[in-house]
Amino acid sequence: MLPASRKAEPSKQPSLTLESVAKHFGGINAVDGVSLSAGAGEVLGVIGPNGSGKSTLFSLAAGGQKPDSGRISLNGVDVTGWPTWKIARAGISRTFQIPSLFINMTVRDNMLAAAVEGDWHGAQDRMGRTLEMLEISHVINNLASELSGGQQKLVEFGRVCMRNPKVILLDEVTAGVHPNIRKIILEAIQQLRETDITFLVIEHDMEMVKEICDRLVVMDQGKIVAEGDFETIANDSNVQQAYLGRA
Repeated sequence: MLPASRKAEPSKQPSLTLESVAKHFGGINAVDGVSLSAGAGEVLGVIGPNGSGKSTLFSLAAGGQKPDSGRISLNGVDVTGWPTWKIARAGISRTFQIPSLFINMTVRDNMLAAAVEGDWHGAQDRMGRTLEMLEISHVINNLASELSGGQQKLVEFGRVCMRNPKVILLDEVTAGVHPNIRKIILEAIQQLRETDITFLVIEHDMEMVKEICDRLVVMDQGKIVAEGDFETIANDSNVQQAYLGRA
């Protein structure tokens, strides 16, 4: 049983803000004027059917791609168009649907590599706490290539934590994992949000979304079509059309 979630209170200064952000690929409006904000300690779910623009939105926020228009800010600082490394150092980190690890390095080295150009002071202790939180201390000397898919997702999540981020973007972090690993991830999110880390979560697991997210935004064809708590979203006709098809 997960601990009761702490619902985030509205923040006077949102941690992450996107204002009218757009990204086009030829004639495709992958992200079409999206505006959203998330406060410190908030878990914001980003849901929608495949191809709705969720992963592109994450890529824009993390610096993987530059928006064609709009503004992205972190704690009031305009980071629009910054390269990935600079945004990561500023405090935005992300995971991917398929973990991107150094597969020929050990778990220990993967974790420490995430802190090399950041906060190296206390990295060993931080790694120990992170591995314990994610329950993977026992594989610290294993190569990443030797891990299960779920363990690789835990290591990638751990590397994000090693950077002392202000905002974490989780892209289907529980997809395809064992229920025990899913439980570990959800409990880690609950624990980390208590330190005022902001989460944006892309997820198709509606039980997870209902359990962990304070608010949801629903995307379809590059736009936000609905926003609110789980019950509001579940009963929204625009959301039903997005998932079930238009008349």
